[in-house]
Amino acid sequence: MTDTAERPVRPDTRQTGAFRTKEVAFVGVFGAVAAVLMYFEFPLPFLPGFYQLDFSEVPVLIGTFAFGPVAGTLIELVKILLHLLLKGTSTAFVGDFANFLIGFALLLPAGLIYQNRKTRRRALAGMAAGTACMTVCGAVMNLYFLIPAYAKAFGLSVDAIVAMGTQVNPAVTSLNGLVLLCNVPFNLLKGVLVSAATFLLYKHVSRFIHKAGE
Repeated sequence: MTDTAERPVRPDTRQTGAFRTKEVAFVGVFGAVAAVLMYFEFPLPFLPGFYQLDFSEVPVLIGTFAFGPVAGTLIELVKILLHLLLKGTSTAFVGDFANFLIGFALLLPAGLIYQNRKTRRRALAGMAAGTACMTVCGAVMNLYFLIPAYAKAFGLSVDAIVAMGTQVNPAVTSLNGLVLLCNVPFNLLKGVLVSAATFLLYKHVSRFIHKAGE
């Protein structure tokens, strides 16, 4: 990523079958790396234990910047499917579905903003927009669908889940409070950390992608 227009990752032969094969291969590789990174999740001391942070969106964003939002979406899908195949689900598929939607909300704005003019500033703007979109979408989905669905899947009441947040932060006294004081900070922090890691790694990875595409 540079302040001037970058040389696209895709070579002039991007429409050839040979390059399409390489692109599909990279989608698979990035999806596999993302699935592995999902295993390295960790809790945050100021949030309930069911909020686990990982860096699996880093290869998703890198693939999005390299090949576009469609490829990024496929990488996200491969990540989730591989994780389910290898580990199964511990959240009755609610958490897996949420992970896909949140990842999509991050990659789509980032990819759309970056793809037309590949510069450092556009990358930063894209990741900032993606983080904002992920945070807002995550809050709305958790409030109206994900947390109620999670509670139903495990035979819990929404109040019981809210109580988990209250144990960590006494200011959490309702579902609205749980979303505002726990979910929103979590997604903001995740977006910032994932964006920073992507920003540091993308230039090195893009060189490798470009060489592989020659």
